[in-house]
Amino acid sequence: MTHPGKSALGALSVVLLAACSDAGQPGSRVDTRDDAKVALGAKVYAQHCAACHGARLEGQPNWRERLPNGRLPAPPHDESGHTWHHTDDVLFGITKNGLVPGKYAPPGYESDMPAFGGKLSDDEIWAALSFIASHWRTKELLEQRAEMMRNAARR
Repeated sequence: MTHPGKSALGALSVVLLAACSDAGQPGSRVDTRDDAKVALGAKVYAQHCAACHGARLEGQPNWRERLPNGRLPAPPHDESGHTWHHTDDVLFGITKNGLVPGKYAPPGYESDMPAFGGKLSDDEIWAALSFIASHWRTKELLEQRAEMMRNAARR
């Protein structure tokens, strides 16, 4: 028997995994080597993201299990989560516009992820994403992310 929450989570994973990237690739506004951008991103993240995604990027407890309202808790942005599976453009769009069903999630999907486009400048969003990406350091993850970015660029 398939659990309805698991099939929705699986569908969301397929949609979100369709385009993945490597932080700092040409054309990306994410730059983990820019110390000033990463420092600004740390401040933006602490002020606007940490309340849900955790001060250490750890996400909310049991982030893979649906809440009573049917929504999923905020996922981690460290290497244990799935954030690194998404292209920088997808992460930017989700941060700026919220988790829009039909674009970044299956149609009808509901999320607690707000849109930050009215609160943060584009540069602040890119800085926050640079800060998050600066925590992805393992060789295997970085290699997988680079391969996913190459695959996404071919589409």
